[in-house]
Amino acid sequence: MIEKTPYLNFATYLVLAFGAVMVLLPLWMVFVGASLTVREINTPEIHLIPGTHFFENVMAAWQRGHLGGRLFNSLVMSVGVATGKVVMSAITAFGLVYFRFPGRMLIFWLIFITLMLPLEVRIVPTYAVAANAFWPIQTLLDVIGLTDAVDYILGIRIGLEWNLLNSYTGLILPLIATATGTFLYRQFFLTVPDELLEAARMDGAGPFRFLAEFLVPLSRANMAALFTIMFLYAWNQYLWPLLATPDRAHFGTTAVVELKLLAPTVSTNGGGTPDWNVAMAGCLIVMLPPLIVVALMQRHFIRGLIATEK
Repeated sequence: MIEKTPYLNFATYLVLAFGAVMVLLPLWMVFVGASLTVREINTPEIHLIPGTHFFENVMAAWQRGHLGGRLFNSLVMSVGVATGKVVMSAITAFGLVYFRFPGRMLIFWLIFITLMLPLEVRIVPTYAVAANAFWPIQTLLDVIGLTDAVDYILGIRIGLEWNLLNSYTGLILPLIATATGTFLYRQFFLTVPDELLEAARMDGAGPFRFLAEFLVPLSRANMAALFTIMFLYAWNQYLWPLLATPDRAHFGTTAVVELKLLAPTVSTNGGGTPDWNVAMAGCLIVMLPPLIVVALMQRHFIRGLIATEK
């Protein structure tokens, strides 16, 4: 029996409408601001009707912020980080669930504890490793005295160096480890029936074939959800691209970092008036790719969060 509750339904829709307004109103204000002139956007009154200078402001933001190459860098970084997180978390969770070895739970909890260590906390050692990826190995050789021994015997000073700065590898590699993805995959793999593993073994499937041909197809929805989340995480990164791309004249940086060039100080028209309209247009351009990804992946994203069938 389905109970009719018109008043409750009305209240529910009212709450949903209020939430939609609260979410969409800032975006609408940014769009309106991006369509105004410098004089209009710097007036005290609040504008709710779009102006007629939207495309003019978009072109100004595109040229001043060099957003063509910056959007490409952001896209490469975001796709690389999201793909790396999905692949690495799947392999890590697979090893923790389906392999029996001493310290397995200890390793899992050590990975889980890293959730309390965001990038901002470990930014100094992460930058040191990115500046020289062989720094941990070089430090180990120095501590055990192997560097001095080789220098004394052969007259050769060991100096390992691999600079990842100003490269896509440096932007992507330090961010692909994820405790969140490992935890989500582990919880999913624990729900897979043991009979499936036994059937794969009887079929002669090894560990990697079982992962590739059985577990990966079952976890496509989870992969889509995790990819979407991590794509947005990487696209919105500011601190790490700011540090990992010091040579912006040659390599450039990401679009989010480059938005600072659009921060209005003095208008390009020489009048000394902040041109917030160009900055708003730049924000819209930078917001567009993640919105497209979310729109395309929405169905898979929701299915990966709520699906229970295996």
